[in-house]
Amino acid sequence: MKKIQLEILGLSSSQSQSGSFALILGEKTGNRRLPIIIGMFEAQSIAIQIEKISPNRPLTHDLFKSFAEHVHVTILEVLISDLKEGVFYSKIVCSDGATTFELDARPSDAIAIGLRFGVPIFTVESVLSEAGIILSDLDENVDDTDDDDDQDEEDTEKPVPARPEPREPSGQVSLDELTKMLAQALEKEDYEKAAKIRDELNKRNG
Repeated sequence: MKKIQLEILGLSSSQSQSGSFALILGEKTGNRRLPIIIGMFEAQSIAIQIEKISPNRPLTHDLFKSFAEHVHVTILEVLISDLKEGVFYSKIVCSDGATTFELDARPSDAIAIGLRFGVPIFTVESVLSEAGIILSDLDENVDDTDDDDDQDEEDTEKPVPARPEPREPSGQVSLDELTKMLAQALEKEDYEKAAKIRDELNKRNG
C-alpha cells in the first residue's frame, strides 16, 4: 500500500454545515487537495497547535500526549486510511519501543494528536482518488455546494480553500494593551481571539 504524504494548508468555517470547519489537506508532492469537515472543538485544538498557543489547562489532545509520554508510547504517523459512505477513517500508528500498533481514530482527532507529536500525515491513493480535488478545480467550483444527504461531521465537502481570517485588533491599540488582551483571551480560553492577537503582535514586532 503506497502512502501519500499530506500537509495542512488551512482551516476555515464550513459554508455548508453551520458550526463546522473545513480542514484543507494538500498532497505534498502533487496538486490534489483533501477537504475534511470537522467539529468546532477539533478545529480549535488543531488551530491552537498550529498557532503555537499554550492553553492554561490541557485540552483532550494535550492530555493524550501527556499520557502517552508517561507510559512511554510514541506516535509515528497519522494515516487517513479509508473513506466509506462519505465518512473518513484514520489510524494513529504508535510504538512502545518493542511493538508497533494502530489506534482507530477520527481524522480530526488523529491530526490534532499528530500535530502535538510533530509526525507526518499520510493517506492512500484510493482516498485521494475518490475525495481529492485537483487544485485547478478549487477556483472553478468556489460557489458549488454539495446537496448530498447530511453525514457525520467527518464528511467530505468542497469548501472554499482556507484563507487566514482578518487579524487586526485595531492598529490604535498599544503593544502593552495587546499583551494584556492576549493574556485575557488565554485566561478565558478564547483561542481564536488569542491567535489573532498573537498574529498582530508578531506583525508589529517584525
